[in-house]
Order: sequence, then structure tokens, then C-alpha cells
Amino acid sequence: MTMGDELPVTSLVLPVLIRPVLTQLEKYDLGASQTLRAALTKAEAAVPGLNYDLVAGIMRRADIPVNMNESLLRLQGTLTDAECVDLKLNRSEEAFQELNKKSASLKKILSRIPDEITDRKTFLETIKEIASAIKKLLDAVNEVSTYTPGPGKQALEQRKREFVKYSKRFSNTLKEYFKEGQANAVFVSALYLIYQTNQILYTVKNKSE
Repeated sequence: MTMGDELPVTSLVLPVLIRPVLTQLEKYDLGASQTLRAALTKAEAAVPGLNYDLVAGIMRRADIPVNMNESLLRLQGTLTDAECVDLKLNRSEEAFQELNKKSASLKKILSRIPDEITDRKTFLETIKEIASAIKKLLDAVNEVSTYTPGPGKQALEQRKREFVKYSKRFSNTLKEYFKEGQANAVFVSALYLIYQTNQILYTVKNKSE
């Protein structure tokens, strides 16, 4: 894994793996779950990648060989609404609810990649679905931007440009995959799209709610 590959996987361990586990823990001990959530979130903000290092260290100690990129993609597809509450937009306007739906849809489709990438016919259909989901997400972002005040709109536009950049990179990675067959590069690129989608949602939450 190169330095450039590390960002999405290290950033997604907390929302995709650890927070859902803590959500399940709430059923048994709400206080402990909330304390752990606050502590790990604070630690991640202070030391980005700390939760990844924690999980990776446990797996190394247990001698469990895992492709974290593939695993996080698969886990993304298993998340429930309750486990994604930190990313959910709460404003009731249709534009915000559509952005919730379109972002969830794109991430759900991307999560199927590990299961479908080896079946060329199925994977090509999935690629078409991803392209359509990306367009719908961008349309939803444009709608939300009309509700966002000046500085917030600028921040959202920057996030949108970043998302478009990584969408193009994903497309190029797919072309390379069909030439060279490096599945992990596709997993990494898909995680970047999920990461960028989450960044859009975080920006909207911070600037518009």
C-alpha cells in the first residue's frame, strides 16, 4: 500500500467498522458505548489513522491475513441506517433527504465490487450502475447547494470538485484493471469514492444544519 492508498482505508475504519460495533454495544451498555465512541472519535481527530492502527495491530497479533480495502468495502454494504446515523442529514427538505438516499445508494453499489469484480458481465453492469449513481449524487449535491449560505456553498463546491476528481480516477482505475487485473487498485479507488461521499455529507452537516 502506498502513502496515497492509506487515506481512505485509515479514515473509514472508524465509521465503517468501529462505530457500527459500538452501535450494537448500545443495546447492552449505552454508557460504555457512548464513552468509547467519544474517546475513539476524539483520538482519531487528534491522531488520524489511530483506529486503523488499532485494528491492524490486533489482526497482526492474531496472525489473521486480511485485505482491509476489500473488507471495508464489503462491510460498507452491511451497514444499517442506525449504524450510519453520524452521516445522516437531519434537515427535512427534500433536497437533503435525496442527498441521504443518493449517497447511500452509491456506497451500497460500490460495496458489491469485491463480489462481482471477477464476473466480467456482471461487473460491467455494476460499472454502469455506479456511473448513474455518481451522476444522481452530483445532481443531489447541486440541489442542496441552493440551501447553503455563501462560505458553506464554497466549501461544498470544493468537496464536489474533489469528488469529481476521484470519480475520474475511479474510471481510469477500471480501465487499468481490465488491462492488468489489479483488483486491489479498484478496491482502493472505490474506497476513495466512499470517503469523498462522506466528506460531502460532513460538509453539508457542518455548513447547512
